Amino acid sequence: MTRPERKRCEGLPLQEQLQLKGLRKALASAGIPEEDLWLRYFSIGGMVGEYEVDAYLQSLHSLPALQRDLLAHAANELIDELPALPARPTTNKCL
Repeated sequence: MTRPERKRCEGLPLQEQLQLKGLRKALASAGIPEEDLWLRYFSIGGMVGEYEVDAYLQSLHSLPALQRDLLAHAANELIDELPALPARPTTNKCL
């Protein structure tokens, strides 16, 4: 079952809003499921449960800065492990 994603981060401080929007964008672009993010986050020392992380990603719950930073770090690790995209062919056009 897919939940509608909340586009706004109303009620969160500006810095947290920006960090959350960046995290959402990175996860969506890389196709990383929330479950994978939480598992990596928890494995590197994250202290917040899966339910709270899900609520944070849905803009329903605020997280301390350290926990947000660990989520971002976990996302970066997962993105770094993705296979590289194939290079685009270059064209040699003469002007």
